Amino acid sequence: MTRTAADPPLDGDELIGTLRRRWKASYDLQLVRRRRRLYLQVMWGYLEQQSFPLSESEYRVHIQQVAEALNRMGVAGSVRRWLETSPDRPRLGKAMSLALDGDGAGDARLDEFLV
Repeated sequence: MTRTAADPPLDGDELIGTLRRRWKASYDLQLVRRRRRLYLQVMWGYLEQQSFPLSESEYRVHIQQVAEALNRMGVAGSVRRWLETSPDRPRLGKAMSLALDGDGAGDARLDEFLV
């Protein structure tokens, strides 16, 4: 995963817009830790589902928090490119995963999320 200082930060509205544009639904995003690795997952649950556990305002706050964490890790550009170009799509019971690997200076930023 490449980091570029010139990549603008992500915000919740951009993430939601990208999800809706690509897959016609406001999918949930989760940061998931497995062993000493961190992943961004596009979950199969989405805001427009009747059974989705969050209200629209709670969903927006949650997605903004995910965006802020991704920005602090320095992976905004990589996440943006992955969401725009991934040939996969979320499916019932199967989330999409992007490994948020550190590289050099970024390792310290990832470590703060893996306490």
